[in-house]
Amino acid sequence: MTLNKKFILPFLAFFYCLVLNSQTDNIKTLSLLETKLIHLGFVNVQQLDSTIRVELKYATTDNFTGIILYDAGFRNAYLHSLAADKLVKAQKILKNIYPDYSLLIYDAVRPLHIQRKMYNVVKNTSKHAYVANPERTGLHNYGMAVDLTICDGSGKPLDMGTPFDYFGRTAGIRDEEGFIREGLLTRQQVKNRQLLRKVMTEAGFKPILGEWWHFNAVSLQTARSQYKVVE
Repeated sequence: MTLNKKFILPFLAFFYCLVLNSQTDNIKTLSLLETKLIHLGFVNVQQLDSTIRVELKYATTDNFTGIILYDAGFRNAYLHSLAADKLVKAQKILKNIYPDYSLLIYDAVRPLHIQRKMYNVVKNTSKHAYVANPERTGLHNYGMAVDLTICDGSGKPLDMGTPFDYFGRTAGIRDEEGFIREGLLTRQQVKNRQLLRKVMTEAGFKPILGEWWHFNAVSLQTARSQYKVVE
């Protein structure tokens, strides 16, 4: 059977237009910040592993500032490719232990203009020590740090003893056994934290003492010397 070019060519042209329009619509839905990050080479974590969950707290009012800090429509978690690859590895480690569990990202790359907004909210309050001065930069500003927790199959976060961005000593990891003895944390809450640290450190991240949810992919010295900060 011979196909008639008179009918095939218009069909192919129509199909091409549908694909092109679809791609254009996807581009239009990106926020200005997201478009900028893609241009700079940052990676949408869920495009590497769609099982990783994302709930950007600073894209909502559900954060310690009580205001939306990110651009309208910004909902995806972006990291430097080095950090993103490590995070995908951490997710695989977690899934091998608990197949129904998943990493849940609260914050990833944080451009300096967002850091300035955050710092201005707290700079004259008791919370200023918990937010890095944007003039000195922090690892979030390089896409080399991630704030996250673990959630179950329904998306419910495991109980870590304190909320994300809790400004108190029990958010720290240096004396969790002492917190258990004082009745401030339970054994299960500490086990949940230890699981998060296990999968993240095995993947190449390092925790910090003051925040159970924060992990660094490289040192700040390395980031400042080898990578570009996101304005």
